[in-house]
Amino acid sequence: MSTETASSSAPSSSVKSLSKINTAVRLGIRIFALSVAAMGMLFVVNNFLNFWAGWPGLLNFIASGFGSSGGLSANAQMLGWLQVLLNALPIAAIVYAVLRTPNISMHMDADRLSALGAYIIRSSFWAVLFVGLVDGAISFLRVEGLLPALFGTDLADQLGRASFRGAYVHYPLVALGFIVGLFTRTLGFTWLALLIVFAELQIVLSRFVFSYEQAFMGDLVRFWYASLFLFASSYTLLEEGHVRVDILYNNFSEHGKAWSNIIGSLLLGLPVCWVILTLGMWSPSNLINAPMLSYEVTQSGYGMYVKYLMAGFLMIYALSMLVQFCAMILDNAGTVIDEPETHPHHKYETAV
Repeated sequence: MSTETASSSAPSSSVKSLSKINTAVRLGIRIFALSVAAMGMLFVVNNFLNFWAGWPGLLNFIASGFGSSGGLSANAQMLGWLQVLLNALPIAAIVYAVLRTPNISMHMDADRLSALGAYIIRSSFWAVLFVGLVDGAISFLRVEGLLPALFGTDLADQLGRASFRGAYVHYPLVALGFIVGLFTRTLGFTWLALLIVFAELQIVLSRFVFSYEQAFMGDLVRFWYASLFLFASSYTLLEEGHVRVDILYNNFSEHGKAWSNIIGSLLLGLPVCWVILTLGMWSPSNLINAPMLSYEVTQSGYGMYVKYLMAGFLMIYALSMLVQFCAMILDNAGTVIDEPETHPHHKYETAV
């Protein structure tokens, strides 16, 4: 009798130990994926604080002994501590939330990250729509000499300066796009593609029918083309729309495909996104920051003043792809450990 009891208790204890290990692994994967996505967004926020707002920078503040040996002013030290809190609190909140909700499935976390990625790109779509239409109209009025009559000489001169148009026209329209993105549930890629067709059509008609063509007309097409291909990348990744070399993948089991996606995301996807962000935004002279800080414009005379925003498209691309790769890691990790899916391969149906 006692022998049977001992033998039956041994498997029970091993099952409990295995369950604890599985729980610890799940919590670790959730914390890792959510933290990487958060660090990507924090990196972008810190970039703007450092180079636009003049904050001391997290690494510089830490290197100065948290302001004790760097000769920082009292105001700079206060901003430095705020920057430390700005970076530490979100990561701490993620760890706390994950540990408080150990039963939340990784599929659910993946859904939330996909919804965040959807918000970023649909808001960016609205932003480029608003900026393209308004800046195109301003450029047309400037070419035809109508700005002084409509807005006065002083404002017309200011609108001819890239820094003024960027700060007081473009950025408010970008903010409006992110506000509209909160209340819409469409990515708008179809509509953006249609707008590109109309923009190209009006170039053809005006050139060959009315013998009229200006630089801003081609700028508008390029501006929308670039946004279409870069913003749609994370959505295409989710829908398995990117070209995949299926020499081996199609023959894998579901678990094999999940492992392939996890390893690919870790070794290829996430590093590429971080390389774009760091090489493009590490210093003021890098390829994303330099055009945006200087409000760089094209050399085509009276064209649109949106070239610097097109450099920012790379930032949106890398950030949205980073979020989606983290979602893929969570989703496929849930498949590996056979978590039940709430509503599989559907993320954008509820997100957009």
